[in-house]
Amino acid sequence: MAEAELISRFDALLADLDGVVYAGPQAIPGAVESLQRLNGIGVGLGYVTNNASRSPAEVAQHLRELGAPAEDQQVVSSSQAAAELLASMLPAGARVLITGGEALAREIELAGLVPVRSEAEDPVAVVQGFHPDLGWKDLAEAAYVVAAGALWVATNTDMSIPQARGMAPGNGTLVAAVAAATGRRPLVAGKPEAPLFHAAAKRLAADRPLVVGDRLDTDILGGNNAGFATVAVLTGVDTRESILAARTLERPSFLINDLTDLYRPYPAIEHDGDGRYRCGGASAERLGTSLRVSGNPADLDSWRAACAAWWAANPETPTAKAPSLEWLDH
Repeated sequence: MAEAELISRFDALLADLDGVVYAGPQAIPGAVESLQRLNGIGVGLGYVTNNASRSPAEVAQHLRELGAPAEDQQVVSSSQAAAELLASMLPAGARVLITGGEALAREIELAGLVPVRSEAEDPVAVVQGFHPDLGWKDLAEAAYVVAAGALWVATNTDMSIPQARGMAPGNGTLVAAVAAATGRRPLVAGKPEAPLFHAAAKRLAADRPLVVGDRLDTDILGGNNAGFATVAVLTGVDTRESILAARTLERPSFLINDLTDLYRPYPAIEHDGDGRYRCGGASAERLGTSLRVSGNPADLDSWRAACAAWWAANPETPTAKAPSLEWLDH
């Protein structure tokens, strides 16, 4: 009897976008085809994104242009979460300074608040989300209002964004500039907070969703915070090495190369009782602050065994902690 595919354990996939489905304007190889297959096996699909520069409808349109299945309501964004958070804390009609694009301003308006663009318009709050056209004047305007004591909400604090040419600065770098100027820190509405993931699961009526992402500090931490199973994919920010070193709260349930691996059986991790963990044909054991790995570094099973051994030896790690690796290629 053939082993079941990994995705068959779940009733929905909650997917990040940048670094999972696409990098810049281009789809990641195999991603679109993998997403298209979900409907045929009865697995729901939702997109959970920290990108506040485009509306959910615009994100869905981009996904459809790439060939991916996407209705507008399948996209849950950090700009929506930020608007909902502000609406819960402010009276209807309150003025909110927009440090971001028109998509963010629209979400603020839909939440019953009034978007403004300058300190002179007497905003009582600032909402900050990424947009590629943001400049110094925009950040300065935000700093003036934040320094005066206004409520400050950031859609997200991703420090980088995967682009076709490499890693580019994300909203977190712009938020950090305002924080450095004012000495304050914002409330954060999007990932890694749980509500985004719960909202996406609710829209799909999913009981057993799987969260897939390329970033430990947003996707995996957020999925874990929501109480969902998580899978780290190696097509974006985090690497085999950074995942192995992950702090406890950011450790994924599964590790795959790309979305096509969702349709392959996931090998069991076996513990032989002597501190050795096996996955497929690979094994790993901890030796003090080192790991001895028997397997090929190019084989993901080697890293899965290494993660199991290292994480079992370090169950409560508040910060990233990397072992030295000794490879025994058999």
